[in-house]
Amino acid sequence: MEEIPSLFLKIGGLKMRRNRFTRAEALPAGHLARRMHKYRGFYLLFLPVLAFTFVFHYLPMFGLGYAFTDYRGIHAPQFAGMENFSKMFSSPGFWSAFWNTLYLSIGKLLLTTFLGVLISLLLNEIRNAAFKKTAQTIIYLPHFMSWVVAASVFALILSPSREGLVNSLLVHMGVLKSGEEIYFLGNRKWWTPVYFMVNVWKDTGWGTIIFLATLSGIGPELYEAATIDGAGRWNKMRYVTLPALSSTIVTVLILNLAKVMNLFESVFVMQNDAVIRQSDVLQTYIYSQTFNSGALPNYGYTTAVGIVKSLVGCVLVLACNQASKKVRGRGII
Repeated sequence: MEEIPSLFLKIGGLKMRRNRFTRAEALPAGHLARRMHKYRGFYLLFLPVLAFTFVFHYLPMFGLGYAFTDYRGIHAPQFAGMENFSKMFSSPGFWSAFWNTLYLSIGKLLLTTFLGVLISLLLNEIRNAAFKKTAQTIIYLPHFMSWVVAASVFALILSPSREGLVNSLLVHMGVLKSGEEIYFLGNRKWWTPVYFMVNVWKDTGWGTIIFLATLSGIGPELYEAATIDGAGRWNKMRYVTLPALSSTIVTVLILNLAKVMNLFESVFVMQNDAVIRQSDVLQTYIYSQTFNSGALPNYGYTTAVGIVKSLVGCVLVLACNQASKKVRGRGII
């Protein structure tokens, strides 16, 4: 008889647990509330990311109104209409930074993507597992180095003094005379090639991870069928590997296009006054207008520049996505 109350308690507990899910289970299978209830643990894990995105990406959008004001940070903002945009579009410094941003960003994106695909294809052909892992590690490592350290290392290597490795080799080989060393990071002709070289060295290895993951997912039966059809290594790469990589390449390009207008750190740590025409981009232009203008910064003007920068980035992504739909029949947005 003492077991009967405990039995009723168990039955009552089961009913309470069943009633807890009745409302969610009564909804249609594809209903959003039911899916959210089913995956509530994942949504809970997502909350910190959502809060971070809202605070640092969406809340600042309430300050877009400053683009139409003259705001110096001391007095209250004064409405200026389209004056900031008119000043911006008539400024040679803005247009120089704008075209530099597009040239450096898109050039870097195309170079790192092309070399990332090439290196991943070469690594995929390596059969010695130990050598392959060693090569992958060496290629990946530069990505984890900060831009400040990377710029400092290359500043030493390319230094015009005797300590500079490149100039010392050129003098030793007789290409340059002593005292005629090249200041690569301060030379208008050499700064851009050096910038691309440093970016390729630092970022290409990271891109190969994505492409190698795609290559590892290609079914071996495709290569076996190609072998039966008499395809050699080159034709296998041309008709099996590259088509399988095409979707990943387009996806990487579209996602990275969203960041082309945000170029800052890699340029900022390598630029100097001698090459400002070649190295000034929109982010460094905003920085100099805010902190190096020699007067009280006009936050309304720099906000206007930021709006234009974001709009151009959005247009680039949408255009590339539309081109993907035309070529492949689908995009990623």
